[in-house]
Amino acid sequence: MGSKDRGSDGSGRRVGRRAVLLGGGAAVVGVAALARDDLARFWWRLPGMEKKRVDGELDHKGAEWAAAARANWRRADRPDDYRIDRVVIHVVQGSYATALKVFKNPGHGAAAHYVVRKDGHVAQMIRELDVAFHAGNRDMNERSIGIEHEGFVDRPQGFTAAMYASSARLTAGICARYGIPVDREHIIGHVEVEGTDHTDPGPHWDWDRYLRLVREASKTVT
Repeated sequence: MGSKDRGSDGSGRRVGRRAVLLGGGAAVVGVAALARDDLARFWWRLPGMEKKRVDGELDHKGAEWAAAARANWRRADRPDDYRIDRVVIHVVQGSYATALKVFKNPGHGAAAHYVVRKDGHVAQMIRELDVAFHAGNRDMNERSIGIEHEGFVDRPQGFTAAMYASSARLTAGICARYGIPVDREHIIGHVEVEGTDHTDPGPHWDWDRYLRLVREASKTVT
């Protein structure tokens, strides 16, 4: 096969010096734009620029604060650095107490923002502005809020009316805060996260009932 002239554009045509210079300039501008984007995203990491926080502050009124181990989440400043546009529904495959125990274990490597008990009680373990390691997918972690539910995927009797109602109010508040549409594209199960090997919340989670409750709760969110 014949070789192309050095400096061609791949079609055999010569690329002029001006085109090379312009292309190089565009690349520099592109790199500069990326640098600005990164700086805008991580401004709070600069000395003296960290966003002020209150330990144990709640994002969901009425929740109990039960801090997850620091190794199970990443400090962030959402939605300023990452847009929040998903709510991911999980089922523990165990009890409420088990969920709190493992999420407080730094060796576990994962935790959700919230855990909902069968009687409707809610624990917040990670601030919504921070990235919880709950979905098994970095992009989804950065863009979502994770809600765990006490119970097992194969035991529908564990998904109580109190749990559905409380979780729906929680999700309605999250959707209102971040402008998330109340639909199945934006409120998803862990099983739907790309690359996951999890099956929760499982076939017995009543999505029609849940979304209806979220929409009803959305009418009263202030």
